[in-house]
Amino acid sequence: MNVSKTAAIYKEIQKTICQTLEEADGTGKFSLDAWEKEIGSGLTCVMQNGSIIEKAGVNFSHVSGNFNENMGKLLGENATKYAATGVSSILHSGNPFVPTIHMNVRHFSLDNGSSWFGGGIDLTPTYINIEEARWFHQTLKDICDKYDSSFYPSWKSWADDYFYLTHRHETRGIGGIFFDRIQPANDADLEKMLNLTSDLLRIYPIIYSRLMKDNGHKPFTEAQKKWQKIRRGRYVEFNLIHDRGTKFGLESDGNIESILVSLPAEVEWVYQYQPEPGSPEDQSQQLLKKGIEWAK
Repeated sequence: MNVSKTAAIYKEIQKTICQTLEEADGTGKFSLDAWEKEIGSGLTCVMQNGSIIEKAGVNFSHVSGNFNENMGKLLGENATKYAATGVSSILHSGNPFVPTIHMNVRHFSLDNGSSWFGGGIDLTPTYINIEEARWFHQTLKDICDKYDSSFYPSWKSWADDYFYLTHRHETRGIGGIFFDRIQPANDADLEKMLNLTSDLLRIYPIIYSRLMKDNGHKPFTEAQKKWQKIRRGRYVEFNLIHDRGTKFGLESDGNIESILVSLPAEVEWVYQYQPEPGSPEDQSQQLLKKGIEWAK
């Protein structure tokens, strides 16, 4: 299976994701920005100021080119050419009770014979709802278990470690699943990983539609909005300091607007901010740690 076949499937699912999110939001519409560069092409879909979704990016890309020294350092590979395709998305709601969600799947290939899949989905609530967290993780576990019962526990732990702000000693949110450099041994494994990543793409807008339906019209205060902006600051820190996709996108001379569309519209940094002990904000803060077993 080559990257071009994967790209055709991912691009079609991107359309479904945008349609589903538009229907769930009710008023928001995605603008479409098709781009072409020497390395390839892509489609950046952006929604801003919907009735529930404040800012959303759903990006598709299919690129190829010379594998440079900096890429080699990031990936630990020696090669001369690469090809890659993927869909990445981050959704931010204006309502503090609707979590931020991130999703990414990708298929990467090098001319040295290496080929792999990577990706995942993670959830970053401003206010952590334990029942929602359990449902979210169970949904991901059920998909993983269709293909291999070892995937979810391994990838959940991987997400705990990856979506971690080492300089803050806290997780970005409640995690989810994360996997990278999954190298299929044969054509059957390639097909399995394509199907699994496609399933994750399809469930992604369904998960968020439910979160919007359940929480998108809840009233909130200015204090709760301020807490959301402070938590968004942590999100920005992770994306700019730790995120591998951001780093690779910059190194590969990708579309800068598409790379940074993941950042929220409004953010605050308050010096030495500490939530009031025992408050809902403090309770959520205390759950930002690794190793919580949400799914059964």
